[in-house]
Amino acid sequence: MSKYMLIMRSTAEAIEASKDVDFEEIINQMGAYNEAMINAGVMAGGDGLTDAAEGVVVDFSADEPIVTDGPYGEVHELFNGFWIIQVSSKEEAVEWAKRAPLGAGSKLEVRRITDETDFEDFADNEYVQKEAGWREQLGTD
Repeated sequence: MSKYMLIMRSTAEAIEASKDVDFEEIINQMGAYNEAMINAGVMAGGDGLTDAAEGVVVDFSADEPIVTDGPYGEVHELFNGFWIIQVSSKEEAVEWAKRAPLGAGSKLEVRRITDETDFEDFADNEYVQKEAGWREQLGTD
């Protein structure tokens, strides 16, 4: 089993279209989707995010990190929320992504979350070894 992150992105078109949908209907659709993933035993986590205007970006391209208040970037570069699912394959992750109750202009990026197998060549590294303990401590194994 592997974990995948489904990263929700919207275009200006999707944001505009969502203004015409009752917010409670959006909550109900997302809730039903979450419930389906929970009932299937694949959902490991997920949350929505506040508007980018409330966030900041810490940019490390200079000697000292530069903090820029939101909003920042183009709408299509930002993500609005995410799910973490644990499934047997990328194809299964894609199938779950395709079921998301998102409208035109929305996109879900599907990315595998790294695990210990990605670092087998560094098994003797102190921090790779500590990672297993940290995962157990945090309850994220």
